[in-house]
Amino acid sequence: MNSIAVYCGSSKGFDKSYKLAAENVGMYFAKNNIRLVYGAGSVGLMGIVADAALQGGGLVTGIIPQFLMDLEVGHTELTEILVTNTMHERKQQMCELSDGIIALAGGFGTLDELFEMLTWSQLGLHEMPIGILNTNGFFDPLVQMVDKMVKEGFLKKENQDLILVDDNIENLIAQMKSTERPKALKWLGKS
Repeated sequence: MNSIAVYCGSSKGFDKSYKLAAENVGMYFAKNNIRLVYGAGSVGLMGIVADAALQGGGLVTGIIPQFLMDLEVGHTELTEILVTNTMHERKQQMCELSDGIIALAGGFGTLDELFEMLTWSQLGLHEMPIGILNTNGFFDPLVQMVDKMVKEGFLKKENQDLILVDDNIENLIAQMKSTERPKALKWLGKS
């Protein structure tokens, strides 16, 4: 994988483990020549992961809609910054420029981006591996909810398996590199 989209919070969170995890991701990407593709923010975990990648000599592409640039939350020292008209265009470009997707801790925006990419994968719109870096058990309730979706018949097991979860960036990347995506995903059909 040469380029990975990272979704994460525009806040740092209260526990310092989230900041450390974001720094580790940025440093890992730089050390392993993986281009960071992210939402171009200068604040929160977004800024931390980008700064760590840049400090390590890595390449960072930020993609941001104009209205957020106008609010002065865009990172101005990236390798490359692309400005879009809409949030949807931002997501589309992030997807097109990436070989994989990782979600770190975050809020509504992070979950929106993660679930849109899972949905696009389920629909066959991309075939990238999707990982969750589960720092401090942050995503445990989400993983439990997805388990319940399968148990209650709202999600197929094959689609649940699209989500790769680990609390260590090296292990997560290894999973992403070695996991084969099912040839035909089932999302419609009689129960």
